[in-house]
Amino acid sequence: MTRQITVGDVKIGGGAPISIQSMLNTATTDVEGSLAQIDALKNVGCQIVRLAVPDERTAQGFAQIASRSPLPLVADIHFDYRLAIMAAEGGAAKIRINPGNIGSEDKVKAVVDCCKAHHIPIRIGVNGGSLDKKLLEKYGHPTPEALVESALEHAAYLEKYGFYDICLSMKSSNVPLMMQAYRLIHEKVDYPLHVGVTETGTEYMGTIKSAMGIGGLLCMGIGDTIRVSLTADPVREVVAAKAILKAAGLQNSGVNLVSCPTCGRTKIDLIGLASKVEAALVNCEKNITVAVMGCVVNGPGEAREADVGIAGGDGCGVLFVKGELKEKLPYDELLPALLRYIDGL
Repeated sequence: MTRQITVGDVKIGGGAPISIQSMLNTATTDVEGSLAQIDALKNVGCQIVRLAVPDERTAQGFAQIASRSPLPLVADIHFDYRLAIMAAEGGAAKIRINPGNIGSEDKVKAVVDCCKAHHIPIRIGVNGGSLDKKLLEKYGHPTPEALVESALEHAAYLEKYGFYDICLSMKSSNVPLMMQAYRLIHEKVDYPLHVGVTETGTEYMGTIKSAMGIGGLLCMGIGDTIRVSLTADPVREVVAAKAILKAAGLQNSGVNLVSCPTCGRTKIDLIGLASKVEAALVNCEKNITVAVMGCVVNGPGEAREADVGIAGGDGCGVLFVKGELKEKLPYDELLPALLRYIDGL
């Protein structure tokens, strides 16, 4: 079991539930816009939010946002150690840095001392696209071993000053490389791991890459907090993260939707119906399995383990519970009947 750190009111590691993170794409100087996006993320299940802090103006905006945010905030810092200190003093719940680009040891120590004083953990974020030149010379190109060595070197900077409230990440856009790096570091340290695949692309391919990389590691018992990175609305990152946790059997709250692929027996708009059911139940926290099937012959039997489901026929369909037929309905009444039943559970 990994060590445990605390980010605001969220526990990471030490057997705590896997937490979901995202990053704002608003300007950190846009206080109201950032707070609106934080609210949107919170409403779909995000627990921790990261903001870019590239200069003093954004550090000032960060402090204003932190004073009103309903979620703990992580300050994303590069190059300037003073910004890390400003963010820590401005209400950050965690600082994300790469100690190698912060500067001299006295600057690293200044950040550590400030985070100690404010009881703020630090995430060391190693990225396959920005490895130190000496490691690239040693390994020839980004390798799992290079990522791990970089993370351990950076952790040693903090440990030198007695700081151990550390979270590690070793992200890469190469899924097998990233997975192997996390597997290697998992064997070497007990720090909690922030797991993610970086630069994954748009929502479609990015979700697939993240499901493989993040989900695969979670199924091996590796990972304590996750962020799905998509070239999309950050809300979609959280939706994807929740789906990955459900698929890995690590989140029990919320609806588990199952639906069959279409075939020649399908006489209804199954794709459209399944999409409507998914949208209608996106915020439902009931721990139930809902089935949407395209065939009244096999549908109830194939989804026998579902708590409730609907199956379509030729212009009509059925509502079934635990595989037992409850009601035959016209097609247009299937969705309302399903939602009424779920509301009554």
